[in-house]
Amino acid sequence: MRAVDLICKKRDGGRLTPDEIRWLLAEYTRDALPDYQMAAFLMAVFYRGMAPEELGPWADGMLRSGEVLDFSDLPGRKVDKHSTGGVGDKISLPLAPIVAACGVRVPMVSGRGLGHTGGTLDKLESIPGFSTQQSATRFRELVATLGCGLIGQTAEIAPADKRLYALRDVTATVESIPLIASSIMSKKLAEGIDALVLDVKVGNGAFMRTPEQARALALTMSEIGAHMGKAVVAYLTDMNQPLGQAIGNALEVRETIDILRGGGPSDVRELTLVLAEEMLRLGGVDPARARAALESGAALARFRAIVEAQGGDPAAIDDPSRLPTARTVEPFASPAGGYLTQIDTRAVGTAAICLGAGRNTKEDVIDPAVGFMMNARLGDFVTAGEPLLFMHHNGAGVDAARTLLGSAFTFGTAPLPTAPLVLERIGSPIA
Repeated sequence: MRAVDLICKKRDGGRLTPDEIRWLLAEYTRDALPDYQMAAFLMAVFYRGMAPEELGPWADGMLRSGEVLDFSDLPGRKVDKHSTGGVGDKISLPLAPIVAACGVRVPMVSGRGLGHTGGTLDKLESIPGFSTQQSATRFRELVATLGCGLIGQTAEIAPADKRLYALRDVTATVESIPLIASSIMSKKLAEGIDALVLDVKVGNGAFMRTPEQARALALTMSEIGAHMGKAVVAYLTDMNQPLGQAIGNALEVRETIDILRGGGPSDVRELTLVLAEEMLRLGGVDPARARAALESGAALARFRAIVEAQGGDPAAIDDPSRLPTARTVEPFASPAGGYLTQIDTRAVGTAAICLGAGRNTKEDVIDPAVGFMMNARLGDFVTAGEPLLFMHHNGAGVDAARTLLGSAFTFGTAPLPTAPLVLERIGSPIA
Protein backbone atom coordinates (compact mmCIF):
# COMPACT_ATOMS: atom_id res chain seq x y z
CA MET A 1 0.00 0.00 0.00
CA ARG A 2 0.97 3.64 -0.41
CA ALA A 3 -0.08 6.36 1.98
CA VAL A 4 -0.67 8.85 -0.84
CA ASP A 5 -3.24 6.51 -2.40
CA LEU A 6 -5.15 6.23 0.87
CA ILE A 7 -5.03 10.01 1.34
CA CYS A 8 -6.46 10.48 -2.16
CA LYS A 9 -9.13 7.87 -1.54
CA LYS A 10 -10.35 9.59 1.61
CA ARG A 11 -9.99 13.07 0.06
CA ASP A 12 -12.26 12.02 -2.79
CA GLY A 13 -14.93 10.60 -0.48
CA GLY A 14 -13.98 6.94 -0.63
CA ARG A 15 -14.12 4.46 2.23
CA LEU A 16 -11.03 2.69 3.46
CA THR A 17 -11.07 -1.03 4.13
CA PRO A 18 -10.19 -2.39 7.59
CA ASP A 19 -6.87 -3.63 6.20
CA GLU A 20 -6.04 -0.19 4.81
CA ILE A 21 -6.88 1.46 8.12
CA ARG A 22 -4.79 -1.01 10.10
CA TRP A 23 -1.85 -0.54 7.71
CA LEU A 24 -2.04 3.27 7.93
CA LEU A 25 -2.04 3.28 11.75
CA ALA A 26 0.67 0.63 12.00
CA GLU A 27 2.96 2.52 9.61
CA TYR A 28 2.46 5.77 11.49
CA THR A 29 3.05 4.15 14.88
CA ARG A 30 6.39 2.68 13.74
CA ASP A 31 7.52 6.01 12.18
CA ALA A 32 7.34 4.73 8.61
CA LEU A 33 4.69 7.36 7.79
CA PRO A 34 5.71 11.01 8.27
CA ASP A 35 3.64 13.59 10.13
CA TYR A 36 2.91 15.57 6.97
CA GLN A 37 1.18 12.62 5.30
CA MET A 38 -0.83 11.74 8.39
CA ALA A 39 -1.77 15.42 8.74
CA ALA A 40 -3.08 15.35 5.16
CA PHE A 41 -5.11 12.23 5.94
CA LEU A 42 -6.54 13.81 9.10
CA MET A 43 -7.62 16.87 7.11
CA ALA A 44 -9.31 14.60 4.57
CA VAL A 45 -11.18 12.91 7.44
CA PHE A 46 -12.06 16.34 8.84
CA TYR A 47 -13.87 17.21 5.61
CA ARG A 48 -15.11 13.78 4.52
CA GLY A 49 -15.81 12.09 7.84
CA MET A 50 -15.70 8.35 8.50
CA ALA A 51 -18.39 5.80 7.78
CA PRO A 52 -19.41 3.48 10.65
CA GLU A 53 -17.60 0.59 8.95
CA GLU A 54 -14.41 2.68 9.01
CA LEU A 55 -14.76 4.08 12.52
CA GLY A 56 -14.78 0.71 14.29
CA PRO A 57 -11.52 -0.50 12.71
CA TRP A 58 -9.95 2.96 13.19
CA ALA A 59 -10.75 3.02 16.93
CA ASP A 60 -9.78 -0.62 17.34
CA GLY A 61 -6.52 -0.05 15.46
CA MET A 62 -5.57 2.78 17.81
CA LEU A 63 -6.58 0.68 20.82
CA ARG A 64 -4.53 -2.32 19.63
CA SER A 65 -1.50 -0.21 18.72
CA GLY A 66 -0.27 -0.75 22.28
CA GLU A 67 -1.03 -2.58 25.49
CA VAL A 68 -4.59 -3.03 26.72
CA LEU A 69 -4.48 -2.97 30.51
CA ASP A 70 -6.25 -5.62 32.56
CA PHE A 71 -7.54 -4.84 36.05
CA SER A 72 -10.01 -7.73 36.13
CA ASP A 73 -8.25 -9.36 39.09
CA LEU A 74 -8.91 -6.27 41.25
CA PRO A 75 -12.27 -6.36 43.03
CA GLY A 76 -15.09 -4.12 41.90
CA ARG A 77 -15.91 -2.34 38.68
CA LYS A 78 -13.44 0.09 37.15
CA VAL A 79 -14.99 3.36 35.95
CA ASP A 80 -13.46 6.44 34.34
CA LYS A 81 -14.64 9.85 33.12
CA HIS A 82 -13.67 11.92 30.13
CA SER A 83 -14.45 15.49 29.12
CA THR A 84 -14.39 16.65 25.52
CA GLY A 85 -12.70 19.83 26.68
CA GLY A 86 -13.67 23.27 27.83
CA VAL A 87 -12.33 26.45 29.38
CA GLY A 88 -11.79 26.24 33.13
CA ASP A 89 -12.74 22.56 33.09
CA LYS A 90 -10.87 21.08 36.05
CA ILE A 91 -13.59 18.56 36.96
CA SER A 92 -11.39 15.46 36.69
CA LEU A 93 -9.16 16.70 39.52
CA PRO A 94 -11.77 16.71 42.32
CA LEU A 95 -13.89 13.99 40.70
CA ALA A 96 -11.36 11.14 40.66
CA PRO A 97 -10.50 11.25 44.38
CA ILE A 98 -14.18 11.55 45.35
CA VAL A 99 -15.06 8.38 43.43
CA ALA A 100 -11.94 6.53 44.60
CA ALA A 101 -12.70 7.44 48.21
CA CYS A 102 -16.10 5.78 47.76
CA GLY A 103 -14.58 2.45 46.70
CA VAL A 104 -14.84 2.56 42.91
CA ARG A 105 -11.49 2.24 41.14
CA VAL A 106 -10.64 5.03 38.69
CA PRO A 107 -7.78 4.25 36.25
CA MET A 108 -7.63 7.71 34.62
CA VAL A 109 -5.44 8.26 31.58
CA SER A 110 -5.73 11.91 30.56
CA GLY A 111 -4.41 14.28 27.92
CA ARG A 112 -2.79 17.67 27.59
CA GLY A 113 -4.37 20.90 26.44
CA LEU A 114 -5.97 20.65 23.02
CA GLY A 115 -6.68 23.78 21.01
CA HIS A 116 -8.13 26.50 23.24
CA THR A 117 -8.95 24.05 26.05
CA GLY A 118 -6.87 23.10 29.07
CA GLY A 119 -5.50 19.63 29.78
CA THR A 120 -5.72 17.57 32.96
CA LEU A 121 -2.05 16.57 32.74
CA ASP A 122 -0.90 20.18 32.49
CA LYS A 123 -2.95 21.09 35.57
CA LEU A 124 -1.58 18.17 37.61
CA GLU A 125 2.00 18.93 36.60
CA SER A 126 1.65 22.43 38.07
CA ILE A 127 1.80 20.69 41.46
CA PRO A 128 5.54 20.69 42.33
CA GLY A 129 7.05 17.27 41.67
CA PHE A 130 3.85 15.62 40.41
CA SER A 131 4.64 13.05 37.72
CA THR A 132 1.98 12.01 35.24
CA GLN A 133 4.47 9.82 33.38
CA GLN A 134 4.10 6.47 35.12
CA SER A 135 4.74 3.02 33.71
CA ALA A 136 1.86 0.64 33.20
CA THR A 137 3.15 -1.37 36.17
CA ARG A 138 3.21 1.65 38.47
CA PHE A 139 -0.20 2.73 37.21
CA ARG A 140 -1.55 -0.65 38.21
CA GLU A 141 -0.04 -0.27 41.70
CA LEU A 142 -1.69 3.12 42.15
CA VAL A 143 -5.11 1.81 41.12
CA ALA A 144 -4.71 -1.23 43.38
CA THR A 145 -3.58 0.67 46.50
CA LEU A 146 -5.28 4.08 46.23
CA GLY A 147 -8.15 3.24 43.91
CA CYS A 148 -6.93 5.83 41.42
CA GLY A 149 -4.01 6.77 39.21
CA LEU A 150 -3.83 10.04 37.27
CA ILE A 151 -1.43 9.57 34.38
CA GLY A 152 -0.70 10.47 30.79
CA GLN A 153 -0.50 8.02 27.95
CA THR A 154 2.51 5.80 28.35
CA ALA A 155 4.44 4.31 25.48
CA GLU A 156 2.39 1.16 26.06
CA ILE A 157 -1.12 2.70 26.03
CA ALA A 158 -2.61 3.53 22.60
CA PRO A 159 0.62 4.99 21.17
CA ALA A 160 -1.07 5.76 17.85
CA ASP A 161 -3.58 8.00 19.60
CA LYS A 162 -0.88 9.75 21.62
CA ARG A 163 0.86 10.87 18.43
CA LEU A 164 -2.34 11.70 16.58
CA TYR A 165 -3.62 13.73 19.55
CA ALA A 166 -0.61 16.04 19.43
CA LEU A 167 -0.74 16.27 15.63
CA ARG A 168 -4.44 17.20 15.56
CA ASP A 169 -3.79 20.00 18.04
CA VAL A 170 -1.49 21.86 15.65
CA THR A 171 -3.10 21.03 12.28
CA ALA A 172 -6.63 22.44 12.86
CA THR A 173 -8.19 18.97 12.79
CA VAL A 174 -9.46 18.85 16.36
CA GLU A 175 -13.18 19.44 15.73
CA SER A 176 -14.01 16.19 13.93
CA ILE A 177 -16.55 13.82 15.47
CA PRO A 178 -14.90 10.62 14.15
CA LEU A 179 -11.43 11.73 15.28
CA ILE A 180 -12.62 12.94 18.68
CA ALA A 181 -14.73 9.83 19.33
CA SER A 182 -12.06 7.33 18.28
CA SER A 183 -9.33 9.19 20.18
CA ILE A 184 -11.29 9.21 23.41
CA MET A 185 -12.55 5.66 23.20
CA SER A 186 -9.27 4.05 22.14
CA LYS A 187 -7.45 5.66 25.06
CA LYS A 188 -10.18 4.97 27.58
CA LEU A 189 -10.86 1.38 26.57
CA ALA A 190 -7.13 0.64 26.76
CA GLU A 191 -7.36 1.44 30.49
CA GLY A 192 -9.17 -1.82 31.19
CA ILE A 193 -12.34 -0.09 32.44
CA ASP A 194 -15.82 -1.55 32.74
CA ALA A 195 -17.72 1.70 32.29
CA LEU A 196 -17.18 5.29 31.20
CA VAL A 197 -18.90 8.60 31.95
CA LEU A 198 -18.55 11.28 29.28
CA ASP A 199 -18.87 15.02 29.81
CA VAL A 200 -19.62 16.35 26.33
CA LYS A 201 -19.31 20.12 26.35
CA VAL A 202 -21.72 22.25 24.29
CA GLY A 203 -21.43 25.92 23.40
CA ASN A 204 -19.10 28.60 22.11
CA GLY A 205 -16.25 27.41 24.33
CA ALA A 206 -16.57 23.77 23.24
CA PHE A 207 -15.53 21.86 20.16
CA MET A 208 -19.20 20.95 19.74
CA ARG A 209 -21.03 24.25 19.30
CA THR A 210 -24.60 22.90 19.19
CA PRO A 211 -26.55 20.26 21.13
CA GLU A 212 -27.03 18.38 17.85
CA GLN A 213 -23.28 18.10 17.30
CA ALA A 214 -22.70 17.11 20.92
CA ARG A 215 -25.43 14.51 20.79
CA ALA A 216 -23.93 13.03 17.63
CA LEU A 217 -20.53 12.78 19.32
CA ALA A 218 -22.01 11.21 22.45
CA LEU A 219 -23.92 8.63 20.43
CA THR A 220 -20.84 7.81 18.32
CA MET A 221 -18.78 7.15 21.45
CA SER A 222 -21.62 5.14 23.01
CA GLU A 223 -21.78 3.00 19.89
CA ILE A 224 -18.04 2.33 20.04
CA GLY A 225 -18.37 1.44 23.74
CA ALA A 226 -21.31 -0.87 23.15
CA HIS A 227 -19.40 -2.60 20.34
CA MET A 228 -16.62 -3.25 22.88
CA GLY A 229 -19.07 -4.39 25.59
CA LYS A 230 -18.61 -1.34 27.83
CA ALA A 231 -21.28 0.77 29.54
CA VAL A 232 -21.10 4.42 28.48
CA VAL A 233 -23.18 7.30 29.87
CA ALA A 234 -22.80 10.79 28.41
CA TYR A 235 -23.86 14.13 29.83
CA LEU A 236 -24.22 17.17 27.60
CA THR A 237 -23.12 20.19 29.66
CA ASP A 238 -23.03 23.91 28.97
CA MET A 239 -19.81 25.63 27.89
CA ASN A 240 -21.05 29.08 26.91
CA GLN A 241 -18.96 30.54 29.71
CA PRO A 242 -15.88 29.34 31.60
CA LEU A 243 -16.49 26.68 34.22
CA GLY A 244 -15.83 28.09 37.66
CA GLN A 245 -13.58 31.10 38.16
CA ALA A 246 -10.08 29.73 37.54
CA ILE A 247 -8.57 29.39 34.06
CA GLY A 248 -4.94 28.23 34.03
CA ASN A 249 -3.11 25.30 35.47
CA ALA A 250 -2.04 26.16 39.04
CA LEU A 251 -5.08 28.41 39.43
CA GLU A 252 -7.34 25.47 38.61
CA VAL A 253 -5.53 23.24 41.11
CA ARG A 254 -6.22 25.89 43.76
CA GLU A 255 -9.88 25.83 42.82
CA THR A 256 -9.85 22.02 43.00
CA ILE A 257 -8.54 22.21 46.55
CA ASP A 258 -11.31 24.68 47.40
CA ILE A 259 -13.89 22.22 46.07
CA LEU A 260 -12.41 19.33 48.04
CA ARG A 261 -12.50 21.48 51.16
CA GLY A 262 -16.23 21.97 50.68
CA GLY A 263 -16.14 25.40 49.02
CA GLY A 264 -15.37 26.63 45.52
CA PRO A 265 -17.69 27.81 42.75
CA SER A 266 -21.18 26.31 42.78
CA ASP A 267 -21.11 25.21 39.12
CA VAL A 268 -17.89 23.24 39.57
CA ARG A 269 -19.24 21.60 42.71
CA GLU A 270 -22.57 20.75 41.03
CA LEU A 271 -21.05 19.15 37.94
CA THR A 272 -18.44 17.28 39.98
CA LEU A 273 -21.18 15.68 42.06
CA VAL A 274 -23.43 14.88 39.08
CA LEU A 275 -20.61 13.00 37.35
CA ALA A 276 -19.36 11.38 40.58
CA GLU A 277 -22.82 10.04 41.34
CA GLU A 278 -23.08 8.57 37.84
CA MET A 279 -19.68 6.92 38.17
CA LEU A 280 -20.69 5.40 41.50
CA ARG A 281 -23.97 4.19 40.01
CA LEU A 282 -22.09 2.45 37.18
CA GLY A 283 -19.65 1.08 39.77
CA GLY A 284 -22.43 -0.48 41.84
CA VAL A 285 -22.04 1.92 44.79
CA ASP A 286 -24.67 4.14 46.43
CA PRO A 287 -24.44 7.53 44.64
CA ALA A 288 -25.17 9.36 47.90
CA ARG A 289 -21.69 8.47 49.06
CA ALA A 290 -20.17 11.06 46.71
CA ARG A 291 -21.46 14.04 48.68
CA ALA A 292 -20.54 12.32 51.95
CA ALA A 293 -16.94 11.80 50.79
CA LEU A 294 -16.71 15.47 49.89
CA GLU A 295 -18.21 16.73 53.13
CA SER A 296 -16.22 14.39 55.38
CA GLY A 297 -12.84 15.33 53.95
CA ALA A 298 -12.22 11.79 52.71
CA ALA A 299 -11.94 12.99 49.09
CA LEU A 300 -9.41 15.69 50.01
CA ALA A 301 -7.35 13.13 51.92
CA ARG A 302 -7.42 10.79 48.93
CA PHE A 303 -6.29 13.57 46.58
CA ARG A 304 -3.42 14.38 48.92
CA ALA A 305 -2.42 10.69 48.99
CA ILE A 306 -2.52 10.46 45.18
CA VAL A 307 -0.37 13.58 44.85
CA GLU A 308 2.20 12.17 47.29
CA ALA A 309 2.22 8.74 45.62
CA GLN A 310 2.91 10.31 42.22
CA GLY A 311 5.86 12.36 43.47
CA GLY A 312 4.03 15.60 44.13
CA ASP A 313 4.43 17.87 47.14
CA PRO A 314 1.54 17.01 49.49
CA ALA A 315 2.23 20.21 51.43
CA ALA A 316 0.98 22.14 48.38
CA ILE A 317 -2.44 20.60 48.95
CA ASP A 318 -2.40 21.77 52.57
CA ASP A 319 -0.97 25.16 51.62
CA PRO A 320 -1.85 26.16 48.01
CA SER A 321 0.48 29.17 48.25
CA ARG A 322 3.24 26.62 47.49
CA LEU A 323 1.82 26.24 43.97
CA PRO A 324 3.35 28.32 41.16
CA THR A 325 2.33 31.97 41.39
CA ALA A 326 2.49 34.64 38.68
CA ARG A 327 4.56 37.76 39.30
CA THR A 328 1.77 40.11 38.26
CA VAL A 329 -1.96 40.14 38.94
CA GLU A 330 -3.91 42.91 37.30
CA PRO A 331 -7.59 43.56 36.55
CA PHE A 332 -9.08 43.53 33.08
CA ALA A 333 -11.62 46.33 33.23
CA SER A 334 -15.00 46.10 31.56
CA PRO A 335 -15.09 48.33 28.48
CA ALA A 336 -18.82 48.97 28.95
CA GLY A 337 -21.62 48.69 31.46
CA GLY A 338 -24.78 46.60 31.45
CA TYR A 339 -25.87 43.02 31.85
CA LEU A 340 -23.32 40.48 30.66
CA THR A 341 -25.27 38.67 27.93
CA GLN A 342 -22.55 36.73 26.10
CA ILE A 343 -18.96 35.56 26.63
CA ASP A 344 -16.82 34.37 23.74
CA THR A 345 -15.46 31.52 25.81
CA ARG A 346 -13.15 30.25 23.09
CA ALA A 347 -11.53 33.70 22.89
CA VAL A 348 -11.02 33.68 26.66
CA GLY A 349 -9.33 30.27 26.44
CA THR A 350 -7.15 31.46 23.55
CA ALA A 351 -6.21 34.59 25.53
CA ALA A 352 -4.99 32.35 28.36
CA ILE A 353 -2.80 30.50 25.85
CA CYS A 354 -1.29 33.87 24.84
CA LEU A 355 -0.09 34.25 28.44
CA GLY A 356 1.49 30.78 28.33
CA ALA A 357 -1.26 28.64 29.91
CA GLY A 358 -1.44 26.44 26.80
CA ARG A 359 0.39 25.61 23.58
CA ASN A 360 0.35 26.96 20.04
CA THR A 361 2.87 24.34 18.85
CA LYS A 362 3.85 20.89 20.07
CA GLU A 363 7.15 22.31 21.34
CA ASP A 364 5.75 25.17 23.44
CA VAL A 365 6.51 25.10 27.17
CA ILE A 366 3.60 25.89 29.48
CA ASP A 367 3.84 28.45 32.28
CA PRO A 368 1.88 26.79 35.11
CA ALA A 369 1.34 30.04 37.04
CA VAL A 370 -0.51 32.13 34.48
CA GLY A 371 -4.18 32.46 33.63
CA PHE A 372 -7.33 34.27 34.67
CA MET A 373 -9.67 34.45 37.63
CA MET A 374 -13.15 35.34 36.36
CA ASN A 375 -14.98 38.05 38.24
CA ALA A 376 -18.27 38.10 36.33
CA ARG A 377 -20.71 35.52 34.97
CA LEU A 378 -23.48 35.60 32.40
CA GLY A 379 -26.44 37.60 33.70
CA ASP A 380 -24.37 39.74 36.06
CA PHE A 381 -24.77 43.52 35.94
CA VAL A 382 -21.37 45.11 35.37
CA THR A 383 -20.41 48.76 35.50
CA ALA A 384 -17.88 50.21 33.06
CA GLY A 385 -14.38 49.91 34.51
CA GLU A 386 -15.30 47.08 36.87
CA PRO A 387 -12.96 44.06 36.60
CA LEU A 388 -14.38 41.31 34.41
CA LEU A 389 -11.46 39.10 35.38
CA PHE A 390 -8.00 39.26 36.90
CA MET A 391 -5.00 38.43 34.71
CA HIS A 392 -2.21 36.40 36.33
CA HIS A 393 0.82 36.79 34.08
CA ASN A 394 4.59 36.88 33.89
CA GLY A 395 4.83 39.51 31.17
CA ALA A 396 4.50 37.34 28.06
CA GLY A 397 1.60 37.72 25.64
CA VAL A 398 -0.25 40.34 27.67
CA ASP A 399 -1.08 42.66 24.76
CA ALA A 400 -2.37 39.79 22.61
CA ALA A 401 -4.48 38.53 25.51
CA ARG A 402 -5.95 41.99 26.10
CA THR A 403 -6.85 42.30 22.42
CA LEU A 404 -8.76 39.01 22.49
CA LEU A 405 -10.50 39.85 25.75
CA GLY A 406 -11.48 43.28 24.46
CA SER A 407 -14.11 41.78 22.14
CA ALA A 408 -14.99 38.68 24.17
CA PHE A 409 -17.76 40.21 26.31
CA THR A 410 -21.18 41.45 25.15
CA PHE A 411 -23.51 43.62 27.22
CA GLY A 412 -27.21 44.37 27.07
CA THR A 413 -29.88 46.34 28.84
CA ALA A 414 -31.50 43.23 30.32
CA PRO A 415 -30.18 39.80 31.29
CA LEU A 416 -30.75 36.94 28.85
CA PRO A 417 -31.84 33.48 30.02
CA THR A 418 -28.84 31.19 30.49
CA ALA A 419 -28.72 27.50 29.73
CA PRO A 420 -28.77 25.02 32.60
CA LEU A 421 -25.41 23.50 33.40
CA VAL A 422 -26.55 19.94 32.59
CA LEU A 423 -28.51 19.76 29.34
CA GLU A 424 -29.07 16.07 28.75
CA ARG A 425 -28.13 12.54 29.82
CA ILE A 426 -27.54 9.87 27.17
CA GLY A 427 -27.08 6.27 28.23
CA SER A 428 -25.92 3.35 26.12
CA PRO A 429 -28.03 0.16 26.02
CA ILE A 430 -25.50 -1.57 28.26
CA ALA A 431 -25.67 1.21 30.87
